[in-house]
Amino acid sequence: MLKYAVSLSVIMAAVWLLLSGQLTHAILVPLGIVSVALTVYLAYRMRILDREGHPIHLLLPILTYLPWLLIEVVKANLIVAGHIIRGSKSLSPRFCRLEATQKTDLGRVFLANSITLTPGTVTVYVRAQEVWFYALTEELEQGVLSGEMDRRVTRLEGES
Repeated sequence: MLKYAVSLSVIMAAVWLLLSGQLTHAILVPLGIVSVALTVYLAYRMRILDREGHPIHLLLPILTYLPWLLIEVVKANLIVAGHIIRGSKSLSPRFCRLEATQKTDLGRVFLANSITLTPGTVTVYVRAQEVWFYALTEELEQGVLSGEMDRRVTRLEGES
């Protein structure tokens, strides 16, 4: 618990300093410190200062996941742009179900958000070990159902 409190304090203080730009102001700096301390204390009291509430363990794995996701977003953008040029007759919208292999709620949230961030697909419903999503075309559906995104998110969460 202490490592989460310390890392949250450091991150919040760094963000506060970056956004405020105040390092020497006689009133703002102490108020910033009090604000960070109060926020960390409240997080501790609410019992949300844990592995899922503050996922510092994902810091390094996400550095390999985000570039892959960015490439997938660009590829899906090109697919959607092609369908826009061809017109609405080229679309074949569908409602799909994916078996999710993530062990944590955080992992399922990552998967659902990754699907939604990819153009042409939107996560509609997440339940236990399944994710329901909408896809504009069969090609976009198969991109999600191939399981590559699911495998990468499972690897990201570190529970595989």
